[in-house]
Amino acid sequence: QVQPVESGGGLVQAGGSLRLSCVASGSFLRIDAMGWYRQAPGKQRELVAIISGGIPNYVDSVEGRFTISRDSAKNTVYLQMNSLKAEDTAGYYCRITARREGGNSYEYWGRGTKVTVSS
Repeated sequence: QVQPVESGGGLVQAGGSLRLSCVASGSFLRIDAMGWYRQAPGKQRELVAIISGGIPNYVDSVEGRFTISRDSAKNTVYLQMNSLKAEDTAGYYCRITARREGGNSYEYWGRGTKVTVSS
């Protein structure tokens, strides 16, 4: 079992910054990928950033403003969000791809943390 837990969301003004954290606890052989998704009211959930094999990737709308990083020793992924815009307002969800015994991998989702950017 793997339980991702997000933290760091809140209310900020446009132009401000937040840092989200996601800690993966439980039993697994290794984590293959850790990513952040977001879902705004009335919209589809979209990938924001993902890191796998040490390589980060971002959706175009956050490129240059957000930075994803991983601390393997702590099983933690971070999302540093700078120059926040009103359109960044959404629930942010952590997704972990973890490999278990036998080589099977599974997707695990956190419950999310809310980010609200006011103008």
